[in-house]
Amino acid sequence: MKYCTAPWRQTYVQKALKMKKCVFCEALKKKNDEEALILYRGKHNFVIINRFPYTTGHLMVAPYRHLGNFEKAPREIVIEAMEMVQLVLRILKKCYKPHGFNVGMNLGHSAGAGVADHFHLHIVPRWTGDANFMPIIGETKVFCEDLKTTYNRLKPFFAREEQKQEK
Repeated sequence: MKYCTAPWRQTYVQKALKMKKCVFCEALKKKNDEEALILYRGKHNFVIINRFPYTTGHLMVAPYRHLGNFEKAPREIVIEAMEMVQLVLRILKKCYKPHGFNVGMNLGHSAGAGVADHFHLHIVPRWTGDANFMPIIGETKVFCEDLKTTYNRLKPFFAREEQKQEK
């Protein structure tokens, strides 16, 4: 069996355990979606870029409500969240053409959740060979674009979706 390590995440996880404020609730308080990295707003959930991505295009879907227990979440929130995951997959396929995806949740600190009290779904585009020696040997993660570029690249796709919803 082979093991994959992500040592660059340790700093974030340790910092997240000490956070007093929820990063999702704080992002929602911002008046500027671009500054908050919010790409799309639904009725119950929103799509946001991960500030500490595994790969370029690493997005998350989270509910507006501060909910820690996915299994107790209202049905309408869960259904819309899953529909948003489908939307994100379609947009990332068009925009980045990844070879595959990791989609999932980390529920609880021991399961790797940096923010355990506000559940969220990760959608991580993957390419064959996207993991290399840099994070392990050089303790450096290399991305092909910065978060602002990712936001500007994806926002038009989500804006078209918003326009469809308004009609």
